[in-house]
Amino acid sequence: MVPRNQRGRRKSPRRTLWIRIAVVTMLLLAGYLVYLDFHVRQQFDGKRWSLPARVYARPLELYAGLALTPEQLAAELSALNYQPVATPRQSGQVSRNRGTFHIITRPFLHSDGREASSNFRVRIANGQVTGLDNAGSDSSLSLVRLDPVMVGSFYPAHNEDRVLVKLEEVPPALTGALVAVEDRNFYTHSGIAPLSILRALLANIRAGGVVQGGSTLTQQLVKNFYLTSERTLTRKINEAIMALMLEWHYEKDEILEAYLNEVYLGQDGPRAVHGFGLASHFYFERPLSELTGEQIALLVGMVKGPSYYNPRRHAERARSRRNFVLDVLGDGGQLTPEEVSRAKSRKLGVVPYRKKAINTFPAFLELVRRQLERDYREEDITGEGLRIFTTLNPQVQWRLEQVIATRLAGLEQAHGIEADSLQGAAVVTSVQGGEVLALVGDRHAKFAGFNRALNAQRQVGSVIKPAVYLTALEQPDAYTLATLLDDDPLTWTAPNGTTWSPNNYDREFHGRVPLHSALAHSYNVATARLGLELGIEPIISTLQRLGVEHDFQPYPSLVLGAAELSPLQVTRMYQTLASGGFRTPLRAIRAVLAADGMALQSYPLRVSAAVTPAAAFLVTTALRHAVRNGTGRALYQVLPGDMDIAGKTGTTDDLRDSWFAGYSGDRLAVVWIGRDDNGSTGLTGSTGALLVWRDLFAGLGDPGLLQATVDGIEILAIDPLSGLRADGGCRDAVELPFIQGSEPTGWAPCADGSTPFQRPMDWFRELFK
Repeated sequence: MVPRNQRGRRKSPRRTLWIRIAVVTMLLLAGYLVYLDFHVRQQFDGKRWSLPARVYARPLELYAGLALTPEQLAAELSALNYQPVATPRQSGQVSRNRGTFHIITRPFLHSDGREASSNFRVRIANGQVTGLDNAGSDSSLSLVRLDPVMVGSFYPAHNEDRVLVKLEEVPPALTGALVAVEDRNFYTHSGIAPLSILRALLANIRAGGVVQGGSTLTQQLVKNFYLTSERTLTRKINEAIMALMLEWHYEKDEILEAYLNEVYLGQDGPRAVHGFGLASHFYFERPLSELTGEQIALLVGMVKGPSYYNPRRHAERARSRRNFVLDVLGDGGQLTPEEVSRAKSRKLGVVPYRKKAINTFPAFLELVRRQLERDYREEDITGEGLRIFTTLNPQVQWRLEQVIATRLAGLEQAHGIEADSLQGAAVVTSVQGGEVLALVGDRHAKFAGFNRALNAQRQVGSVIKPAVYLTALEQPDAYTLATLLDDDPLTWTAPNGTTWSPNNYDREFHGRVPLHSALAHSYNVATARLGLELGIEPIISTLQRLGVEHDFQPYPSLVLGAAELSPLQVTRMYQTLASGGFRTPLRAIRAVLAADGMALQSYPLRVSAAVTPAAAFLVTTALRHAVRNGTGRALYQVLPGDMDIAGKTGTTDDLRDSWFAGYSGDRLAVVWIGRDDNGSTGLTGSTGALLVWRDLFAGLGDPGLLQATVDGIEILAIDPLSGLRADGGCRDAVELPFIQGSEPTGWAPCADGSTPFQRPMDWFRELFK
């Protein structure tokens, strides 16, 4: 038996059970609190947001002598959303008086360092910059650089977007208004406001549901940053606990900065607009630092309900909310009654919504992404906030897009072609820098679909022929521009007994023709016979040295263009020719910065010798003849006669593909026109793609001269009938360059020895004075 005095000390089983339950509950609660605390700190201390990469065009650099029209500068400033005003007072503003612009640039972190705002005037006359002066002192400036146009982004999978701002970069008026309207005790409470919660609780009880929150800014941040938007008691309890934890671990300014970047402020199609930094661009097309007081009040007012107070859909509702914020600021002494009254009288100032492609130039952005994927993981590209500085020239890109759309529609109308059935693609590069300046992959350039510039594999026709002639001219002991080729009928028999009999486009044969003329007039038979003499494998080797990455099949028809390449691949080939035989891998990116501005990578110019410079110069000379006297002569019906151009047309069987590749000065462009169903376009290279090229270059200004003569070249007068030297007795003589030691020594039958050959204004000799 248990002694009587010990019976009361024994704990009942029920009491023991409740104690155990309480202990376990406390342990679980403690563990849950530890988990919440870890969760709060881990995410706040770590990577808070997946930030899209932002892609920028090249910055426009202004200097005296730059080829530029007032309209082009105005277009660039418009793309940068500079505000037209009577007199610029702050960054991002511009005034214009005909060809004179007064501009205050925005400070910007370029790939080579941070650049401060600049207040200057620029004068433009006769298609070039004639003066550049400091607006304050009138002293001349040597160079001013604008901030670059943002041309696209690479987004995370959830399509959230934000422009991160630091608290010190945010106008004090914004933080003051936000605290006054949303949480006036923000700097004194510990994360929750019990009285506000009690008021909200009573309101919810009376309403029979959750109608009022009573949340502090810290709680709002927790809800948006850590939790879902469901309205349940459990979520509210978690929200309050996590708010207390956040306030325990972090300073008020850290919490406020996170809130400014996290708060949801609207929707742009599939893109969620988060943070005041992005909202400023979305609603006003300018950074936070350039907003007026009433614009700041509007954004602060929208925090309560971005959809309900959407100023584009519910202007009066948004105006009322903005005015309420202004009244709060007036009551708190942040604004005077006069300032409140003036601000209320002003318009909302929101720019009209323009449905923009997330990526302004999708075809070019695909090339950028391809080049990024060589060095970065997908999650780095879409989530680390990279700042990517590219080679894109907006002026050239806009011109190219407009020309392709307009010319294709005109060709369809002029030739009775079904409307919207032609497609086009083009690539424009700088010859010396190897930079892609513009790229279009669809006649509807904003359509982010099949990118024909990169992905369309189409037969190239005669644009491949310069590689055949280059292979020959690299053998100066055997071939020169004056070498006579046989353009009589040809039948070639393969080892298996099949035959190949190429024909010329005009269905005629031309007998013995000079090599330069065979290329200029694109004679198929002469080219085929030359290719068979040289061998197909050496020609394939030449194509690969020129930079064409392709698995060519060694068929004789290759020399006439029976190979499928993309416009970008053709561009690589002509890039090497235009640069004098030096291969420069095409670049779409100049540099990449991390989100914090640290330089990650640069993409400098890389040059390697690919083919003999002298031979490349001879091919360029023949391509000059092609546009002066051969298949490209329609260029000079529009372009000025002193413009130095080298180029080649290309036409495939049944007129399925129309090509033109040409270069002038420091610009090269390759254009393709065809149909997606591979049907006939009814267009040759000269009646289709060449016209797009011509329209493009007509609007880009004089690009300057092509490659000057190289060492070891001698220019002689040649009789085209015999390929021998000519004098004044030869009426049809032409001047041709020769690699020293390869020039003909004999005189043509027409040479009379009495007068030297004289053509003082000959276009070819004028190039090398």
